Amino acid sequence: MISQPKLVFDLHRSRKVYVFFEKIIKSPIALCAAVSILLNMIIEAAGRHSLPHMLEFAFGRPAVFFLNALIIFASLSTALLFRRRILAYTVWSLAWLTLGITNGVILSYRMTPFTMTDLSLLESGLSVIPSYLSKLQIGLVIAAMTLAALLFVLLFLFAPRKRGAISRGKNAVVIVLIFAALAAATVLGTRTHVIGAVFGNLAYAYRDYGVPYCFLNTWLNTGIKRPFGYSERGIRAVFSAEETEAMYSYKLYSDAGATSFPEKLPSIIFLQLESFIDPVEIEGLAYSEEPAPWFHSLRAEFSSGYLTVPSIGAGTANTEFEVLSGMSTKFFGPGEYPYKSILRELPCESLAYNLRSLGYTAHAIHNHRGAFYNRNRVFANLGFDTFTSLEYMNGVTLTPRNWARDDVLLRQITGAMDATAGRDFIFAISVQGHGSYPEKAILPVPAVRVSGLEDEARTNAFEYYLQQIREMDDFLRRLTANLENRREDILLVLYGDHLPALDLGDGDMAHGSSFETEYVIWDNFGLEKQDKDLYAYQLAAETEARLGLTQGTLPTYHQYHAQDRRYLENLRSLQYDMLYGSGYIYGGRTPFRPTALQMGFSPIETDEITEIGGAYYIRGRGFTSYSKASVGDKIFETEFLSPQLLRLSEELTPEEAAALQISQVEKNNEILSTAE
Repeated sequence: MISQPKLVFDLHRSRKVYVFFEKIIKSPIALCAAVSILLNMIIEAAGRHSLPHMLEFAFGRPAVFFLNALIIFASLSTALLFRRRILAYTVWSLAWLTLGITNGVILSYRMTPFTMTDLSLLESGLSVIPSYLSKLQIGLVIAAMTLAALLFVLLFLFAPRKRGAISRGKNAVVIVLIFAALAAATVLGTRTHVIGAVFGNLAYAYRDYGVPYCFLNTWLNTGIKRPFGYSERGIRAVFSAEETEAMYSYKLYSDAGATSFPEKLPSIIFLQLESFIDPVEIEGLAYSEEPAPWFHSLRAEFSSGYLTVPSIGAGTANTEFEVLSGMSTKFFGPGEYPYKSILRELPCESLAYNLRSLGYTAHAIHNHRGAFYNRNRVFANLGFDTFTSLEYMNGVTLTPRNWARDDVLLRQITGAMDATAGRDFIFAISVQGHGSYPEKAILPVPAVRVSGLEDEARTNAFEYYLQQIREMDDFLRRLTANLENRREDILLVLYGDHLPALDLGDGDMAHGSSFETEYVIWDNFGLEKQDKDLYAYQLAAETEARLGLTQGTLPTYHQYHAQDRRYLENLRSLQYDMLYGSGYIYGGRTPFRPTALQMGFSPIETDEITEIGGAYYIRGRGFTSYSKASVGDKIFETEFLSPQLLRLSEELTPEEAAALQISQVEKNNEILSTAE
């Protein structure tokens, strides 16, 4: 007798819930809103790797959470223009889910979130997937993509169409109003500082402002915006007359016809070390022995300090760009890589250009793919004479994660110096310390043991990283010993490009910042030790200053104006003028032209091609395992026998045999160069 009314009440309540959800499903606007909130919850949970952290974000910053849901809602609302609304909803939902899941996966392997730039790096990124994911994980990704494609096909064929007439004009007005509301909410949010328009830390921005908003910013907000009041007078007023004369000194030494250069300048080597830090800087850990003893001794004996870099766990190319150009990447769009944008089109003043004007030959060296980050094209716009990438190296050994070990750089650096008679500028980029770091024990006996971590998986990852650090440290020892014995003055600047992707935050570091690595300026001619903390974009200017040089626009600016009240504001204006503006600092016309970049510091040469027993044998010099016989864009399977001999077993037409050449072909089949 008592349970009957309760049952009626429960049924009545269930009926009301059913009717409520039925109304949502039948109302396209309500359905879009509900799906948008659900999608945003999934995206943020994936980005935070935690459902509780997502709820903390949603309830702690509700305005930001609903702004991100509004972004998704606006995209879903475009389905109102189509009869196949279910198909349109599904396509948009899959797109947003793919963004969220991809961001979550990427954050499992690096500390920089997924950006639109990553899509432009898709081809390059695919080539390094085996270094991050297991075969099982790759198989699961392929299976998920296959299922998504199958779902799309099924929906395209069988998804129901909306019956009756569609008021596209009315719906278009609704969509416009939704986007207008989104624009107004965004403007209000930035003006009230609920959300930010400039991201000093991309990882923190995704955490604080939401994934959809930040991802769209990396797409829509690129380049350097025109400064307020930008003018020739304003740009020229940054420097005094004496400073202007100093920074234009490169005009005294043209590429053609210069006969005299300053004396007593050393060869200069910059060595950018992948994910390199001295692990003793990490708080709360103990080691069985010192992980990087040689680096530690260099830091104690030579000029050194902390180096603030633009990224954490990834972003090598942006640290590289800051060091070479003297520019800060914080003034570009969030997550932007200038190597993938402006530098594909425009030469940029750099340390290489400035030193070439003093008689240096500029070499770039990297023990990874030459086409990665467009370096085989960008380095011509940064003033390099040669670029030696992995495809031009022999004797390369790999880490258990298939990255080239750095010991090969010793031969490449000294080889580049031996290849020229005069002084050299060498910019070498390391790769051995690259993540990801395996959570399963794969080292028989780790060189350094670590204690103080919370679980075995993280301990395994750290000990793998420490193994790479120890090997890199040994490479540094052998490199400095070799340079010490050369009969010339040499200055070596070595530094880490960013922290490793080991989930290290500010509180984990002894110096209190996860954006700081360390640098050392080593020399063999007795420079005085001067310790100083620097930003990556100040490192070249500081190096010039140590040698008594003021060469180039931004080195001059950093040397004379680092303490100015408007230091960063004027730096941004100069960067805009040099890359996007009228070039007032150069008199209205940039003096820089792309170099005729030679791949490899020594050209590959072919002496003769001989047919023996149906196979073709190619004799020459400088061959590597990436040397392939080619005719135009056609590449033949070629067997590497030695640096002097290749074999081609394919059948060739007489015309192909007569036109046969040798090309260096990277793993994605892009031809980097062809021997003359």
